[in-house]
Amino acid sequence: MKSTTFRSAVGAVLTAALSAVVLPASAASAAESPAAAGTVDTATAQSFGRLADAVLTQRTAALLDTKQSVRHAAPLAEKNVRLSAGQTRTEDTALSTLRSRKARLATLGEAYTSADTRVAVDRVRVEAGHATVQATETTTLAYKKIRGDEPATTGFQAHHRLSFAATTDGKWQLTGLTSTDDGPLAVNEPATAPVAARTTALPDATPAAISVPSRPQTKPAGSYNYAAMASYAEKYWQNYNPAYRKFNEAGGDCTNFVSQALKAGGWANKSGDAEDYRSWWYDTSYQSTSWVGANEWSWFTLDAKRATNLANVYYMGVGDVMQMDFDKDGSKDHTMVVTYRSSSGVPYLTYHSVNTYRKSVASIIASYPTSAYYAYRT
Repeated sequence: MKSTTFRSAVGAVLTAALSAVVLPASAASAAESPAAAGTVDTATAQSFGRLADAVLTQRTAALLDTKQSVRHAAPLAEKNVRLSAGQTRTEDTALSTLRSRKARLATLGEAYTSADTRVAVDRVRVEAGHATVQATETTTLAYKKIRGDEPATTGFQAHHRLSFAATTDGKWQLTGLTSTDDGPLAVNEPATAPVAARTTALPDATPAAISVPSRPQTKPAGSYNYAAMASYAEKYWQNYNPAYRKFNEAGGDCTNFVSQALKAGGWANKSGDAEDYRSWWYDTSYQSTSWVGANEWSWFTLDAKRATNLANVYYMGVGDVMQMDFDKDGSKDHTMVVTYRSSSGVPYLTYHSVNTYRKSVASIIASYPTSAYYAYRT
């Protein structure tokens, strides 16, 4: 594989490494175009990567609190690769959605001054005039110092699938771009969560309010090492701890990751049947469902009194946990841990799937204003 570096910018210079995959030709004749024959040359593979970079970089730019104009046609079209008309309309809608999200963030007291988006193409597959590109995006955004106590940055790593179709003149058009991750949206991802049928789960957690309270609440001293929980999560948010199994391909790694952080801060195993939510443990061969399942973790936590529900998400402190029910169907979909809290009372969460570092509760609410939130004091 040949490695190529190219540059772009969103408030900062962006470098993206592209591994161009050139697939072997099929039994098609030499007179066929590369697309028809099932191949893509290195230059075209590189163009796929540059276009993915341009689209995702432009989405990130829509969130920035600057007068910098968003890039348009020139970086979104090359000699042999461009957006289709339908995808152009999709991106226009996406940018409008993201600008609305930026406005919601502003009302919540948050903004970003610059960003760095890096896109790595992991794989290119060509078949019958269609190309599928798997790409990994790594984005870091700098918080604007509105209150003065924000952390320096937030970041995430997201995975995308891009679909390209060959045209009759041998060129390619981007026809689709979808996220392949579970969990909350990346802040520059405009999609919304689907609505599902309602289910029930017991013991019941109490939903938390998402409005900024008039009086921030300070987390009292507890029996656990909250700094160790935060330190663990911030160490392994992107580079996974090899001592634990991953569950990204088995429903998501978010609760497994939070369980690891809680154990690092002093949570002790509770023995019992693996399928019984009243147990909580992990060993070298297996683990309880409450270790890896969002609902089961909540049931265990409340039953064992390891944590209590908070009335407002802004009451959370370092080491506290937040869960989300994206579509309010009664089933919790995601688990996160607070690793930083500003002096003015804004919690920042770190989690897996999409792997994310210090994302403010405000930016999550701005992306999911109608979801149900559950806050746990550990």
